[in-house]
Formats: sequence, C-alpha cells, structure tokens
Amino acid sequence: MSKAPKWFIPVAVVALLWNLLGCAAYLVDVTLAPEDVAKMAAAEQAMYAARPAWAIAATATAVWFGAAGSLGLVLRRRWAMPVLVLSLLGVIAQDIAVFGLMRSVAIPAPAYVLQGLVLLVAIALVWMARTGIKRNWLR
Repeated sequence: MSKAPKWFIPVAVVALLWNLLGCAAYLVDVTLAPEDVAKMAAAEQAMYAARPAWAIAATATAVWFGAAGSLGLVLRRRWAMPVLVLSLLGVIAQDIAVFGLMRSVAIPAPAYVLQGLVLLVAIALVWMARTGIKRNWLR
C-alpha cells in the first residue's frame, strides 16, 4: 500500500463529520412530531406532505452510506468505494424526488444550493475513493 498524501485523512475526517451531520438532520427530520410539523410555514408543511416514502428512504441511504463510506476512507479501506457509490445513488434519488417530482411545492432557493453542494460532495467522495484505490492508498 502506498502512502496517502497528507490531505487525504483530514479530508476524509471532514467528510465523515459532514455525513454525520446529515445523519443527525435525517434523524431530526423523521422524528418530528405532528405538532412540530403543524408549527411550520404552510410551504414547509406542503413539502413534508408531498414527500414519497421512497424519497425518505433515499435520504437515509445517502446519509448513512455516506457516513459509513467516509469512515472507510478514514480507515483507508477499499470497501469505501462501493459504499460511497450507494450514497451517491441515494443523493441522486433524493434529488429526483425533491426537484423532479415535487414541482408543485415551493422549494426555497437555499435548498437548491444545499442539495447541489450535497451532490458535489458525494461525487467528490466517490472520486476520492476511486483515486485512493487506483493509487493504492486504500487497502
């Protein structure tokens, strides 16, 4: 196994923290009480009501596999690659649900920016794992 560049582990740790934040956000989202949803603005309530169950499952796939794959990068393991690909597929499915199927719901502009960033990070992590395998940084 080759020595990974100095940036590899710090970036992997940041990726793990990023994905753990996603896991926390997911848990907050799926454990909201009906009273909490009722306190939201009408547009947010409509967004919650319009989400199909598979979109929520896609979000779970994105964040939990993202965290596991990022841990794999921290540990410098080859199995991080397929796990991060599953996370990326979850992000893509989530984006299809939110931006493709829920067009009747008013989605705030910051959501587009955040989801774009999430997609870019997921792609970058797959690239990082792939590069790590090709350059023999992962075992």
